[in-house]
Amino acid sequence: MKVLTVNLGRPTPSPHSDGAAGLTGIGKRPSDAPVRVEDPGPKGSGGSGLTGDAVCDLRHHGGSDQAVYAYAREELDAWEKELGRPLPNGSFGENLTTLGLTVSHARIGERWRIGDELVLEVTSGRIPCRTFAGHLGERGWVKRFTREGATGAYLRVIEPGTIRSGDPVEVVYVPDHGITAAIEFRATTTERELLPRLLDAGDALHPETLRAARTYVARQGSGS
Repeated sequence: MKVLTVNLGRPTPSPHSDGAAGLTGIGKRPSDAPVRVEDPGPKGSGGSGLTGDAVCDLRHHGGSDQAVYAYAREELDAWEKELGRPLPNGSFGENLTTLGLTVSHARIGERWRIGDELVLEVTSGRIPCRTFAGHLGERGWVKRFTREGATGAYLRVIEPGTIRSGDPVEVVYVPDHGITAAIEFRATTTERELLPRLLDAGDALHPETLRAARTYVARQGSGS
């Protein structure tokens, strides 16, 4: 298991961005140099956890619980076959393109050590937006991505560190619940009846997801 590439994005104008300046950092390219990864701070003020990586719409992206986005090379390969086009590492706006990790099926709260220092924790799947769709230029992309459910995983920084393309990945902790990034994604998009199950993952969930699950359960209990 390893990180094939560490990918960074620069602010780029896009007609599909909801950012105030019409910019997006979704177009990411592999870095040849080591990259420092740290907790960027709360959503709304903190951006990417990777030094040199742009997050241009802080309302919806970035922050401590979405500090890093990982996507498996194996899933990019499957999309290449379906779309009939090459998808280089970083094509989905992922910071880490991995090999040998079941990223979409990693459990919420699962922890990965990358290189000698960095430890990350899985928090949620990735919900597709119009910037993602516009970036890929595929018709009906949001629905296609949602239907497939190969969502990748957002991660928070537990221990900061410096990483580089090719670093090994070790799964150092797997929680005993069965809530994966893919299940969290389904619960927050197309199968909201799954929301109560997410509570098994507790505080490891993205705080917004945890609030949604608790609200759903409270409403069901009240009969509303």
